[in-house]
Amino acid sequence: MKIAFVGKGGSGKTTLSSLFIRHLAANEAHVVAVDADINQHLGAALGLDEDESAALPAMGAQLPLIKEYLRGSNPRIASAETMIKTTPPGEGSRLLRVCEDNPIFDACARTVRLDDGDIRLMATGPFTESDLGVACYHSKVGAVELCLNHLVDGPDEYVVVDMTAGSDSFASGMFTRFDMTFLIAEPTRKGVSVYRQYKEYARDFGVDLKVVGNKVQDENDLDFLRSEVGDDLLVTVGQSDWVRAMEKGRPARFELLEADNRMALQALQNAAEDSYERRDWGRYTRQMVHFHLRNAESWGNEKTGTDLAAQVDPGFVLDERFIRAEAAQPA
Repeated sequence: MKIAFVGKGGSGKTTLSSLFIRHLAANEAHVVAVDADINQHLGAALGLDEDESAALPAMGAQLPLIKEYLRGSNPRIASAETMIKTTPPGEGSRLLRVCEDNPIFDACARTVRLDDGDIRLMATGPFTESDLGVACYHSKVGAVELCLNHLVDGPDEYVVVDMTAGSDSFASGMFTRFDMTFLIAEPTRKGVSVYRQYKEYARDFGVDLKVVGNKVQDENDLDFLRSEVGDDLLVTVGQSDWVRAMEKGRPARFELLEADNRMALQALQNAAEDSYERRDWGRYTRQMVHFHLRNAESWGNEKTGTDLAAQVDPGFVLDERFIRAEAAQPA
C-alpha cells in the first residue's frame, strides 16, 4: 500500500514518517521509503549520518533509466523520451513490486538497516546549484510519480513517501496515488491551515485523509484539534524523549519508544490497512489517466512533440490480477 506524509514545514512530518517506517519494519512489513521533500531529511531521521545521506542516489538523475525500464515493450510509447511524469502503464509496460530486484532499485535505492529489520530508501535528490533559476523541484518529484504509476503493491507491502511541505503536493496528480495520506498538524492556527487547503483540494478525488496531531501537550491542545479537523483527527502524538535523543543522533533501540507513541503508530498502520481494503483500482487508474491527459494538453505534447493522449491504453486497469500473476509464477 502507498502512504503519504504531508504537512507544513516544521510540523514533524519527516520525524513521524521515519517513526512509522521503523514501526513497519518492527512488524516485519516490506517497506520502500521515499524522501520526496526538497529538504531531504528522511535519511538522517532513519539514522544515516551526513555522509551516508549525501551519498544517496538521486532519482531525478536516473530519470532516463527509469523511463526506459518502465516503458518495456508497450507499443503505445514510441521512446523513453516521450514519457512524462504522468505516463500511465499499459500492456507491455514493466511494473514495479516492493519486494523485487530491478534496475530502478539497483540505481536509486539503498538498504538501510534499522533495529528490527531492513528497508529500502530512495530519494528524489536535493535542489542543486545547477537547478537555481532554471528548474522546478516538481520535475525531480516526477520520477517518484512515474514509479508510483507503475507500482503494483500488495497488502503486506508499503511505500511510504515523505512529501514536500505545504500544499505543493498538488502541483501534480501524485496526491491521488496514495491509499492513505497522513497530514501532520500542530495544535495552532498555522498548523491546521495546510489541512484546510489539502481537504479542499482533495475533496473531489476520493483522497483518504487522516490528521495526526503532533506536539500535543494537554487537553486544550487536543480540544483545539478536535474542533478544527473533526472526525479527520485519527490520533495525537505528544513529546517524546526517544525522539529528542534520535534528533541528537543518539536514539535508544526502537522498542524503547514510549508505549503511547507505539500505540499511535499502530493506529496509523490500522488505518492504512483499512484504506487499502477499500481501494478502487478502476478509479485509481482513471485518475492516473485524467492527470496524464491534463499534463499532456497543458505542456507535455508541446515539450515532447508527441500526442501523449495516444499513450493511454483504454483497456488497461492496474489491479490485483498483476499481484496474482506474480504469485502464480514458479519459484
